[in-house]
Amino acid sequence: MLSDMLEKLKRVEDRYAEMGERASQPDFYSDAQAAAKLLREQKELEPVVTAFRSYCKTQSESEDLREMLDGTLEPELRDLCQEEYTSLKQKLQDLEQELKILLLPKDPNDDRNVIMEIRAGVGGEESALFAHSLYRMYTMYAERRGWTTELLNLNETELGGFKEVTLSISGYGAYSRLKFESGVHRVQRVPETESGGRVHTSTATVAVLPEMDEASVDIRPEDIKMDVYRASGAGGQHVNKTSSAVRLTHIPTGTVVACQEERSQAQNRQKAMNMLASILYQAEQERIQSAYTAERKSQVGTGMRNERIRTYNYPQGRVTDHRIGLTLYQIEDVLNGDLDLLIDPLITADQAEKMQRSENPG
Repeated sequence: MLSDMLEKLKRVEDRYAEMGERASQPDFYSDAQAAAKLLREQKELEPVVTAFRSYCKTQSESEDLREMLDGTLEPELRDLCQEEYTSLKQKLQDLEQELKILLLPKDPNDDRNVIMEIRAGVGGEESALFAHSLYRMYTMYAERRGWTTELLNLNETELGGFKEVTLSISGYGAYSRLKFESGVHRVQRVPETESGGRVHTSTATVAVLPEMDEASVDIRPEDIKMDVYRASGAGGQHVNKTSSAVRLTHIPTGTVVACQEERSQAQNRQKAMNMLASILYQAEQERIQSAYTAERKSQVGTGMRNERIRTYNYPQGRVTDHRIGLTLYQIEDVLNGDLDLLIDPLITADQAEKMQRSENPG
C-alpha cells in the first residue's frame, strides 16, 4: 500500500478514536446538534477504520508467516504455512481495494432520504400504466430494504395508470442507491387493450432528488405563490370537504409542486415546501456542475431525465441497463422489487470510474 494512503488511513483512525473518546464524556449530549453531527461522522468513518484495522492485523500475520518461511521448517509445516501465507496475501489485496473504494470522495447527499417523481412519457395510456408499474417496483424495493415510503401527490388515469406520482422514500442511504434510477425508462410489451398482439414501446421518466428542507435552500417567501384546492382520489372522506391540497409555484423559476395526501393544509404545505427545496437544490447543483459534465459523461451517466437508461422487454423477459451494457433475463424479479440485481453493478461501475479518475486525474 502507498505510504500516503497509509498516512491518510492512520489520520482517519486517530480521528475515529478521538470521536469515541469525546462521545464517552458525561457532557457529550449537552449540545444535541453537535452530538448528532459527531455520531454521524463516526458512523461514516467506521467502515474505513474496521477495514484498516483488519488490513494491519492481516499484514502483521503475513509478516510473521514470512519469517517462519524464511527459517527452517518441516516440509509438511512449510506447505501449511505457504498455503496460509498465499491466502493472507490475497486478503491484503482485497482489503487494499476495499480501502481505496472507501476513501473515494463521497456524495454528501448519499445518506439523505429521497423524493422521487415518476411521470408517464411517450405512449399514452400504456405509458401511464408503466409509470404505475415503476411505482410498484420502487415501493417493493423500499420494503425489501426496510425503508418507508409516503405518497405525496398522485394524478391517476381512468384505467389505473399514473400520469404522475410523487413519493418520499426514507431510510439510511436511500439516495446513495436510488440516484442511479434517474432517467428515461422504456418498456416494450403488448398492451392489454391491443387486440392484434403487437408489441408497443412506451416510456416513463424517473427523477430522484435528495430530500431537502427549507433551511437547506434559500427560498424567499415573496417568491412563492400558493394555491389551495380540494384533493381528489384516494385519501379518505376529507378530500371532498376541505381545500387541503396545496400547489406551490416558485415564481423566479416557474417550478410547480403539489401535495394533497395529508389531511391538513399545513401538512401539505410543509411537504410541498420540502419538495420544492429538493428540486431547487438539484437544479442549482446541475447548474454548478454543467461546465464539466457537458464535456465528459461518466460511464454510469449523469442521471438527467433525458437519458434513456433502461429497457424492460416483456416478450423476452429481459431488462437491459444501457449505461453499463447489462442485460438480465429476470424481468419479474426486478419488477417485484429485486432492484439490487441492477443497482449493485451500477455502483460497482461508478466506483471503478471514480477510481480511474483518481488514478489518472488528467
